[in-house]
Amino acid sequence: MEDKILNIANKIPNLEQNQRIVVGIDGLRRSGKTTLTNKLVQYLQEKNISVCLFHIDDYIVERKRRYNTGYEEWYEYYNLQWDVNWLTDHFFAKLKKSKELPLLTYDCDSDTQKLEINKIPDTCVIIIEGVFLQRKEWRNFYDSIIYLDSSREKRFNRESEDTQSNIKKFQNRYWKAEDYYIAAESPLAQAHLVIQN
Repeated sequence: MEDKILNIANKIPNLEQNQRIVVGIDGLRRSGKTTLTNKLVQYLQEKNISVCLFHIDDYIVERKRRYNTGYEEWYEYYNLQWDVNWLTDHFFAKLKKSKELPLLTYDCDSDTQKLEINKIPDTCVIIIEGVFLQRKEWRNFYDSIIYLDSSREKRFNRESEDTQSNIKKFQNRYWKAEDYYIAAESPLAQAHLVIQN
């Protein structure tokens, strides 16, 4: 794990005063993004580098907007799980210049979005962690993008037994969306660094 963190840290440009660097940690479901990202944040903070961390899954929409919409399940997951255009305009486009980001944050207990204010220091590394980060609408906002590559079998084995039992959801929703993403956006080829995990 230490080697992977160092590899990623070396792909992050040196941070100058009054500069923000945007790093994406991309990868498919259960590729180990969150674990690796948390280690990276810890490593950077130990180097006295200010870090702002965002998880793209914190900004999904309410269930009624992404389930039983009449579209195929994979389409719902890829295209409707997030309000891509809203995030483009209110999140990604403002990362480098806004001191505060009011973001619609999803609360799973109430299945609602709530407006939360996120303060961003003038000098910091902004890390965005999540799936499908290299979609065409967002790709140009990163200074560096890291892709965690892991086989479908390995990723599926990381799911809980209960989650694994609903194989149809993987076949119809997750895996078809992942295949579409790989074919449409070529995330391995576009990333600045690919890490096997």
